[in-house]
Amino acid sequence: MDAVTLSELRKPRPYPAVSVLMPTHRSAPGNREDRIRLRNLLAEVRRRLHDDTRVAPDAADQVVRGLERAADEADLRHASDGLVLFAAPQGEHHAFTIGQPVDERVVVDTGFATRDLVAAYTRTPRYWLLSLSDQRTRLWDGLSGELAEHTRGGFPVAPEPIDEAGSGRLARRAAQGGDGEWRRQAMRDVVAALDRVLARDRRPLIVAGVTRHQAVFDEVAGPHITVAGRVDGSFEGAAPSTLAEAARPALAAYDDLREVGVLAELEAARSIQRYAGGLCEVTRLVEEGRGEHLVVERGYYAPAVKTRGELVPVDGMPGVLKGADVVDDAVDDVIETTLEYGGEVTFVSDGFLVDHARIALVTRY
Repeated sequence: MDAVTLSELRKPRPYPAVSVLMPTHRSAPGNREDRIRLRNLLAEVRRRLHDDTRVAPDAADQVVRGLERAADEADLRHASDGLVLFAAPQGEHHAFTIGQPVDERVVVDTGFATRDLVAAYTRTPRYWLLSLSDQRTRLWDGLSGELAEHTRGGFPVAPEPIDEAGSGRLARRAAQGGDGEWRRQAMRDVVAALDRVLARDRRPLIVAGVTRHQAVFDEVAGPHITVAGRVDGSFEGAAPSTLAEAARPALAAYDDLREVGVLAELEAARSIQRYAGGLCEVTRLVEEGRGEHLVVERGYYAPAVKTRGELVPVDGMPGVLKGADVVDDAVDDVIETTLEYGGEVTFVSDGFLVDHARIALVTRY
């Protein structure tokens, strides 16, 4: 899932757009029950749609079939912590596994219930790792400490071989421009593919490769591609775990610099009265559409209630919950609202915002 896909999923759909969310188990014996629970949830969807007078029978059947196809695409034998299925009329369906628990529920509405996807996506550190090579340049999707090869958008990129006999187009070009021109052309193909990926999902980029490859990449890429960190050395054929470990120091250094920059931005915003700190004040301004840049500690979750239109955190106040408008996690609600209004969200290390009550906002005005 990338940022563009997440944005598309959050758009309104024709009624009934159905979301099925279910906690799953990573291993036996719990995962043996997951398929039974999923079958029961799909049966609940079927009953609700056929009992809903607003839903035509054909539309109900389309949505149920879409959920069944989505369920077939989800491999519960290798599940994570949560399963999310979406389906809407006209055959649209999606299946996602996420690495955090979800509450089991069925939602029928004019849009998909994306809150858990948004939380999983925004709270998990992500980066791209580009591994440069003469043979095959590969792009890796970094999620926390794990890497998975990205094989879409033109990757991996393998340069066209030079015709050793001297009769091919590349041989003539190499003879005219030398080996350096052949390398630059191969790198142009890499940069073009990378541009397409970053246009859909811009995140920190770590570049791995020997010095000569990195030099050609910098020459071809130009200033519009920002490199967050570098890993020196040849990683052709390296295992994902080896690459991830090699990238760890570069990522740590990038995070340190980024957090210092965020802190400076917050102080500058405070000096021109475009700053808010603390959950209650930040929530009010975000709901007014004034959030430009939300900064949150990664481990900050806050159940809360709304009483008389005001948000009240409930830590240590269990009695407030009775009969109140309960918000399971007000922080995730603020994150999703910020994104809906086109704002930016940045997560920082726990304890970094100790002087800002764990959450802070740069406002638009």
